Amino acid sequence: MIDRKRVAHILADLVRIESINPELVPGGSGELAIARYVVDFLKAAGLEAKLEEVSPGRFNAIGILRGRGVGRSLMLNGHLDTVGVAGMTDPFAARIEGNRLYGRGAQDMKGGLAAALAAVETLAHSGGLPGDVIIAAVADEEYQSIGTRALLKGGVRADAAIVMEPTAMEVVVSHKGFAWADIETEGRAAHGSRPEDGLDAIAFMGRVLAEIEQLQARLARAPAHQPLGHGSVHASLISGGQELSSYPARCKLSLERRLLPGEDSETFAGELGQILAKLAAADSNFRATSKLGYSALALETPEDAPIVRTLAGCTHQVLEHEAKLGGQSFWTDAALLSEAGIPSVLFGPTGAGLHSSVEFVELESVARTAVIFAACAKEFCGA
Repeated sequence: MIDRKRVAHILADLVRIESINPELVPGGSGELAIARYVVDFLKAAGLEAKLEEVSPGRFNAIGILRGRGVGRSLMLNGHLDTVGVAGMTDPFAARIEGNRLYGRGAQDMKGGLAAALAAVETLAHSGGLPGDVIIAAVADEEYQSIGTRALLKGGVRADAAIVMEPTAMEVVVSHKGFAWADIETEGRAAHGSRPEDGLDAIAFMGRVLAEIEQLQARLARAPAHQPLGHGSVHASLISGGQELSSYPARCKLSLERRLLPGEDSETFAGELGQILAKLAAADSNFRATSKLGYSALALETPEDAPIVRTLAGCTHQVLEHEAKLGGQSFWTDAALLSEAGIPSVLFGPTGAGLHSSVEFVELESVARTAVIFAACAKEFCGA
């Protein structure tokens, strides 16, 4: 039986620990303090647990509720890091008003983590299960996911995973991926009074931007993926030139492409290659290069996968209405787990304000999420 007051207490503890990702906000504490809390909690509950340094100063907390070796294994995966707190009032106070707990990370995603800790504590006290339940509290999901990448590189595997993102208690089976790229146009520096000597790299980039708009229009007209809709592309950052009185020799543009299942970074590379080739063919003075950056695949888990059916069934039982299956536009570590052969879904509590100046999670939904996690583990790991 899940104790709702216990769930709220765990969540408040987690929110009070500052775990800002230092890659996003210089001076952020990272995951060490909160990872230690999770390890201590899991050990006290009777699990095997350890702290793992995945990069200098960055930590995962991993725990295993050992089964009897005759059932399937389930991973509950959640990130420890948060974004920054600019504009927030008392971001770590864990203030409770009515059914809401406020604070940085309350929704994204310490609410889901608190539910998982409460669920596994209850399962441990009830004698465990036939299969293993793995708690993977990971670093750096908000930046480059070094925590889940290290987890997989270290050989941690499960028969399925639930990534505890705040989905408003919807079973999410798909989400978009993304790819980043840079384009640099090359001009020729010259005095601003001598147009016959100069080539304007910024003006050349204007042509690129016009083509990016056309690419976005084509993506929006393409057949939509259900439920994710369309892929997209946008310009994110631009810089160029050296002073007002000179023709700019270089201009750099950074772009993001949101990917659908079946697309990858090479999809984006091909699109950019076609754009630059078209512009070069139209003007022999046009010079530009493109370079791919960080990328991550989309998620698409079949709706008839065992973890989807089990989680949806348990959600139906607890909420007493049909579980909704859906998709999300944002990216998560579930895609990395899926790529490694671990069928994965997203599920977590209801709240609002992720990455904003006012963030909260609904306490009753956190408690119900804990009940659903425990029920799902019993059913899935009992098979």
